[in-house]
Amino acid sequence: MENNKQAVASEFVQRSRFTAALPTTLTPQQFVNQLFANAGVTPSATELAAAIGEFGSATNTTDTAARARALRRVAENSTLNTQEFNRAFVLMQYFGYLRRNPNTTPDSDYTGYDFWLTKLNQFNGNFV
Repeated sequence: MENNKQAVASEFVQRSRFTAALPTTLTPQQFVNQLFANAGVTPSATELAAAIGEFGSATNTTDTAARARALRRVAENSTLNTQEFNRAFVLMQYFGYLRRNPNTTPDSDYTGYDFWLTKLNQFNGNFV
């Protein structure tokens, strides 16, 4: 399983769309900051240092393996995990329980979805 995760991350960071958005000319600090910003997560100082530390003393991000490890640090971040779980959980309730999209009648936008997501986040994911 671990080898598969490494392979996927390594392949992902080599995609042209990824390298166009996050070029290898970025410093490790810039690269990691952009990853966390794209994920919508504010990392702790420890999480940030650990992800940047994947590059060692490098001044750029040309090391594909280090880019993949840093990406995994962000992707496996517990805050991101909770955030995405809650989004998926609320969406699943719309599809499974209400049997509709969150932006169809009676809602014409995502206000209902946003309301329930905010409630779930407000109670730290406790949906009981």
